[in-house]
Amino acid sequence: MLLHIVWDPMREIIKDIQPPVWYSLLFASGFIIGYQIMVKIFKKEGKDPLNVDTLTVHMVLATIVGARLGHLVFYEPKRFLADPLMFFRTWEGGLASHGAAFGILAALYLYSHYFVDANWSPFRFKFRKQRRVGQSYLWIVDRIVITVALAAVFIRFGNFVNSEIIGKPTGSDYGVVFARVAEEIIEDSDLGIESAEASKSDSDERLEPGIVPIDLTITFENRQLSEQDARKIAESRIKSILTRYSNINEHYAEPAGPLNYEFKLVERKPTLVVRTWGIVRHPAQLYESGTSLILFFILLGIWIRYKDRTPEGLLIGIFLVWIFALRWFHETFKENQVDFENDMTYNMGQLLSIPLLALGVFILIRVFIKSRKPE
Repeated sequence: MLLHIVWDPMREIIKDIQPPVWYSLLFASGFIIGYQIMVKIFKKEGKDPLNVDTLTVHMVLATIVGARLGHLVFYEPKRFLADPLMFFRTWEGGLASHGAAFGILAALYLYSHYFVDANWSPFRFKFRKQRRVGQSYLWIVDRIVITVALAAVFIRFGNFVNSEIIGKPTGSDYGVVFARVAEEIIEDSDLGIESAEASKSDSDERLEPGIVPIDLTITFENRQLSEQDARKIAESRIKSILTRYSNINEHYAEPAGPLNYEFKLVERKPTLVVRTWGIVRHPAQLYESGTSLILFFILLGIWIRYKDRTPEGLLIGIFLVWIFALRWFHETFKENQVDFENDMTYNMGQLLSIPLLALGVFILIRVFIKSRKPE
């Protein structure tokens, strides 16, 4: 019995309607639910919940700007220097969680130490240095990381839905075949394809461990298309798509030789059922999503237990150590994000985790030492 999953969800919530996509919805959900959690925390600790609106603005801007800038600086510095305006082309993709982490830490410092006087105009504002009463820097970061851990759950699951930040091949029958990439390319071709859907094959045949059989069902729009013409398309164009696209070859292992397929009519529509092979990979996005969910419950549980008696720095220290120690571990299951990482002993995600992990250890040591001192 083959225990893999063939994963091919639509990026769109409604087919053929591009915005919003699942990733965008999940990304926004992290902020929406996080906002509600922070309101509860502020009320429970006797703080003005209206401050959460200002805090949310800081968080949204810090996350988006920090993540985008982090990706460009850490992963595409040459392109960014040559074309700084690519910062605004967010539709091209590219967000780095390490950049978001640095951005959030900086934004929360501004939130706890400065007020913005806007004078009712976005073009006339100034920073006024003034600490927020009862909201020290460590107090606010301790609370905000509860919601950040939850946001990481949604974001990494969004990456899973998008079949991005993929894991390495498992070399076994356990894992996920990210099949959507071939479906999208076939559907977007000029072949008159109505739909292409990958599914788990009933066959237990295998080429080698980690290479599993997949049925790729391709339905044509033209009901009048002859069987002969459909077979020509299968044997030339479909075969070419499955073998010549590098991004498809990351997930499919179509062998040399003639295409193995069957022609049939399904509801009077010409249909091809292509017998091909998929590469089973680690669902690395789910590993991170799952461990972030565990962290969320740990942090929330500590806060529920102690609330305003929570030692300052404890939650942010746990967050940094947990997230970035596990990030180092998770990266061992991921494919490199950019080509230059192929020549590195440790990839960029692992190297960027070191300073944040060290900061977390330092904060926890400080919390421990402070807790040992008599009041």
